[in-house]
Amino acid sequence: LLVLYRRPDGGEAALETLEHRYRDEHLPLVAQTPGLRQTRVWRVSEALGAETDLVLACAMDFDDRPALDAGLRSEPMRAAGRILREIAPDLATFLVVEDAPDLAPAT
Repeated sequence: LLVLYRRPDGGEAALETLEHRYRDEHLPLVAQTPGLRQTRVWRVSEALGAETDLVLACAMDFDDRPALDAGLRSEPMRAAGRILREIAPDLATFLVVEDAPDLAPAT
């Protein structure tokens, strides 16, 4: 699961509040999600050759789609979703992504 977050209205203070609550309230609940293998979070520093309103990206790794679906239905993830709707209303885009080894060059 890849989640992209857009900049909140309200300038740097609003972004600081989002990051603080994301780190201290949302991510601890996400960490309790059954089947979650790894979580990675990045700050978006720039978009090459373009403007962007993206400020954060988060990848959550699950073994497969059934594990993701079970994780999304779990109480910790539902609680994390409630917090996210409060701290980042309409700012997140959720993408289900899968490895595509047939598209990657051989190493």
